[in-house]
Amino acid sequence: MIFNALFLGWADLFRPGSAKVLAKGVALALGLLVALWLGMVQLIGAFVPDTLSLPWIGPIGGIDAVLSFASIGVMIVASMFLMVPVASIFTGFFLEDVAEMVEGAHYPGLAPVRKLTLAETFGDSLRFFGVVVGANLAALIVYPFVIPLAPVLFFGLNGYLLGREYFQMAAARRMHRDEVRALYQRNKMTIWLAGAAMAVPLSVPLLNLTVPVVGAAAFTHLFHALRGR
Repeated sequence: MIFNALFLGWADLFRPGSAKVLAKGVALALGLLVALWLGMVQLIGAFVPDTLSLPWIGPIGGIDAVLSFASIGVMIVASMFLMVPVASIFTGFFLEDVAEMVEGAHYPGLAPVRKLTLAETFGDSLRFFGVVVGANLAALIVYPFVIPLAPVLFFGLNGYLLGREYFQMAAARRMHRDEVRALYQRNKMTIWLAGAAMAVPLSVPLLNLTVPVVGAAAFTHLFHALRGR
């Protein structure tokens, strides 16, 4: 079930009409990462001098330019971790588009859904973003003490958070909140494993830019599979 949902989610990237949704998701994710990089460049420019004088060597110029260029590589590597909160904050803004595309292609004849207002979408996304950032900051304190298990903790923690939120947002389009909660509780382990599987490509630079959209599609498939079962 998990493999099938993820496979269909990736396959939906190549479905007619998906390019616009994918471009929106990638643009949002890339835009935030670029904004963070520009902020890093500004900090380097503010605190690193243009010229550094070293004993027996003399002045060396262009230090801030070199560090600014090197920060591109740092940001690419950092995206392995930053894409988790990025995916969390932008999920609600394109989940409706992705879900409509998926349901129109795979589940025709469904009743119309109540679309969330911008305030509801922003509120849910901001709340989820805060939870993800808080949990990962707390995990950073633990990682040095469990270095061999750090990857397991990272994927386990974010798989739980991402799986729960993606599933609940997909399910809330067609079920009342108490029904969503009950369905989630009955399938908690399946949803957790699906979230962990989605968190793995989120840690791959460049590929991770597409994962928020793929995740929205995959969890729409997973919701219908669990609901039908």
